[in-house]
Amino acid sequence: MDDIVKQALAKWPNVPHCDGWLLLDARGHWRMRDERAQHLKLPGDKLQHAALRSFIARNYAADARGCWYFQNGPQRVYVQLQATPYIVRTDPVQGWLLHTGIPMGPLDQVLLTEEGALLLRSADVLAQLDDRDVASVLAELQSGGSPVTDETLMEWLEGRSSASLTLQGRPVQRVMAATLPARFGYVTEPVPETATGSAAPAETAATAAAPATPPAAA
Repeated sequence: MDDIVKQALAKWPNVPHCDGWLLLDARGHWRMRDERAQHLKLPGDKLQHAALRSFIARNYAADARGCWYFQNGPQRVYVQLQATPYIVRTDPVQGWLLHTGIPMGPLDQVLLTEEGALLLRSADVLAQLDDRDVASVLAELQSGGSPVTDETLMEWLEGRSSASLTLQGRPVQRVMAATLPARFGYVTEPVPETATGSAAPAETAATAAAPATPPAAA
């Protein structure tokens, strides 16, 4: 957590939390959800400020209930999760790279849902693979030392095959997507414990972190 955030928490310890305004999408983008996006249940606009994205990533954590949030100075901004608390992608230099910019540690578990979503677990980090990397990673699956064919993979996903799949030497576990939050202890649509409404994010340290002139959209 940034020092500026710790100082703000000490100075203003009772700022109301907010929810509904920030979302982490399945490709690892932070999205700001204004009142219109919330009303229409839209994902919101991608945050383009590089400094602000980095600030959010550095101050991203979970509470005891498994609700993830961004500590915005003295205010806790709860994050809606389109998939899992972390999103991972492949990087030619760093290997598995989290959406926060931190390399993922050695894999403890590899899971594959019935929908074809690939999830990686390392220590206390659960991350869904960016869908743009799924095809190339699934091509690395093996069974009995040989590459897995498309037909075998489809049968495995549908529960019609008992083949043992591995990825980079790790066994692949079949898991139902709907069971993931309960199994790994996270909440996709958190609500503050003392919520009295959906407050807008306060203009505190996050505002100071943003560049004066927004960079061009990617």
